[in-house]
Amino acid sequence: MSSSRRDLLAALLAAPLAGGLAGPARAQGGLAPTPACDDGDAPTPAQTEGPYFTPDSPEKRDFAADDPGGVPLALAGFALDADCRPLPGALIELWHCDAAGVYDNAGFRLRGHQFTDAEGRWRFDTIVPGVYPGRTRHFHLKAQPRGGRLLTTQLYFPGEAGNLRDRIFDDRLLLDLFRVDGGGRLARYDLVLA
Repeated sequence: MSSSRRDLLAALLAAPLAGGLAGPARAQGGLAPTPACDDGDAPTPAQTEGPYFTPDSPEKRDFAADDPGGVPLALAGFALDADCRPLPGALIELWHCDAAGVYDNAGFRLRGHQFTDAEGRWRFDTIVPGVYPGRTRHFHLKAQPRGGRLLTTQLYFPGEAGNLRDRIFDDRLLLDLFRVDGGGRLARYDLVLA
């Protein structure tokens, strides 16, 4: 996604989300001024769902309680169409391993879904996922606008040593990371859905 689209939407994301998170506008160092959003973006790249997907996840936002020993992280963004319009009511499903690099394949720890709000915003309160052999640190995500095509992808952390060794790593799927007031952490990615 282009930085101009991310900058434009920072103002919207800065508005409080349900649950109280203020977005990157409160991040240390601030954000660049917002340019016009008229360039359009290519859709977010698809990637494999991997072997650990479990269908029928519960609707939930708080994953952090599933692994209280993990490093807390708010994962947030917008769901947008290619013309930079927000997609309200889009399905966003997330799953990832715990801090030790282990997936829950018997239940729904660190698994769930939600729907974007009227402004296309989504957010999960979760933890930084661990690393396991053969992969770099990542989140799995599915997104689908109402009546639209399902996107399955993965989101990655910048600066990870394993990024260059991971055979499916794609730098177009790098998260933006922020420190927010009070020492919290925010990872952001705006999804462009076809």
